[in-house]
Amino acid sequence: MYEPKIKPLIPRKLFVKRVALHALAAVALLLLSLAIGMAGYMHFEDLAWRDAFLNSAMLMGGMGPVDAPKTDDGKLFAGLYALYAGLIFIVTVGLVLTPVVHRLMHKFHWQQDR
Repeated sequence: MYEPKIKPLIPRKLFVKRVALHALAAVALLLLSLAIGMAGYMHFEDLAWRDAFLNSAMLMGGMGPVDAPKTDDGKLFAGLYALYAGLIFIVTVGLVLTPVVHRLMHKFHWQQDR
């Protein structure tokens, strides 16, 4: 997917496009994760979509749910969704930073070989 260290860096315009595509993929992943959380809260806790959105968004943001789950299934879902949201945070940060870190590492190796 990325250029090997024996090839020169891609032009800045293409790099900006690469970063934008990674950011777009990260936003899509966050929206999908938010939709999963909303569907789970609506199904297991019988919350309205606005309350399901609030709980999902708060869990994804690391704050925790606003409405404490009342059913056993809802508690299980909330716990699993919280773990999932934590992993999605790590994946999203990695997805956004990958092109930047690659470019820095590539540039470092490229200058070192000269």
